[in-house]
Amino acid sequence: MAVKKYKPTTPGRRKSSVQDFSDITKTEPEKSLTKFIKKRAGRNSSGRITVRHRGGGARRLYRMIDFKRTKFDIEAEVKTIEYDPNRGSRIALIEYTDGEKSYILAPVAMKVGEKIMSSGKKIEAKRGNRMPLEFIPEGMFVYNIEITPGKGGQIVRGAGTGAQLMSADKEYVQMKLPSSEIRLVSKKSLATVGQVSNSDYKLVRWGKAGRMRLRGFRPTVKGKNMNPVDHPHGGGEGHSPIGLKKGPRTKWGKPALGVKTRKEKASNKFIVQRRKKKKRK
Repeated sequence: MAVKKYKPTTPGRRKSSVQDFSDITKTEPEKSLTKFIKKRAGRNSSGRITVRHRGGGARRLYRMIDFKRTKFDIEAEVKTIEYDPNRGSRIALIEYTDGEKSYILAPVAMKVGEKIMSSGKKIEAKRGNRMPLEFIPEGMFVYNIEITPGKGGQIVRGAGTGAQLMSADKEYVQMKLPSSEIRLVSKKSLATVGQVSNSDYKLVRWGKAGRMRLRGFRPTVKGKNMNPVDHPHGGGEGHSPIGLKKGPRTKWGKPALGVKTRKEKASNKFIVQRRKKKKRK
């Protein structure tokens, strides 16, 4: 996919860019594999807001993606490459030889008519095939990786991402994740060979507030623009600094920006090397 720009006919057009949908082969989704999902607007099951600045957005159907792909040793043919409004990557509609259809995350350069397979044993390590990590050659890129075997793909599912297999021992394989973190994953976990499609998605410039509202993002206000009752940074005349504080604070008074918040977790033992911290511009 490429990113497309238009002539700056309006201020919004000048700053924005859009996806090029030339790789899409079908515009309407498979009706049997879609469902309506209720919008939660950042609220949990109790109705409390746990993620701020969410709400609204265009109505859209949810495409039911098969993250497990446990229909083993049955060949499937790629029927269509489709756009999914719920994620950045493309999705592929596949049909098995017994007639069953399902959606999967499409890898880079996948074409209509390709034959793919999922298996619990060693098969050809080609683009789109899914198998346990112990049978995938070292150095290859994989995506949609299980952390807990049998649970379905949990990590490396974003547009353009891929994890590289580095080495293997008796029970685990070492993988370099897109974040640069090196992690141990069970050899029995399933993964799909290749990289997730639509790598240029991160280059899209949304350009104006209206497009973000269509995506379901509501406006964000800086703490220093609030009143003291609403935020630790609030108050003062005009665009005042945050005051005599050691560093920036969250809305609830806790240290923010660059502070480690991860507590001792059972998964710490699987992290061989932490991700490299990106420098703030």
